[in-house]
Amino acid sequence: MRLDKFLKVSRLVKRRTVANNISELGRVFVNGNIAKPAKQLKIGDIISIEYANKTINAKVLIIPEGNVPVQMATTLYEIIEDI
Repeated sequence: MRLDKFLKVSRLVKRRTVANNISELGRVFVNGNIAKPAKQLKIGDIISIEYANKTINAKVLIIPEGNVPVQMATTLYEIIEDI
């Protein structure tokens, strides 16, 4: 699954266009490397998202096949660090 779609489906970012924009700005990292929106994710990848005043590190646990219900969104990842 593409990085921007995963961020939206997992609700780490509210909209896919926002996920696309922050990826293009170089604020999203996968396994320590700057990631473009089309980056294909795998189970076990570490996603770091830099916001203006905080950074979230999350480990990918499940790659869904499509959209998931809101209640299941948090099961797709595990927050490692929230600075």
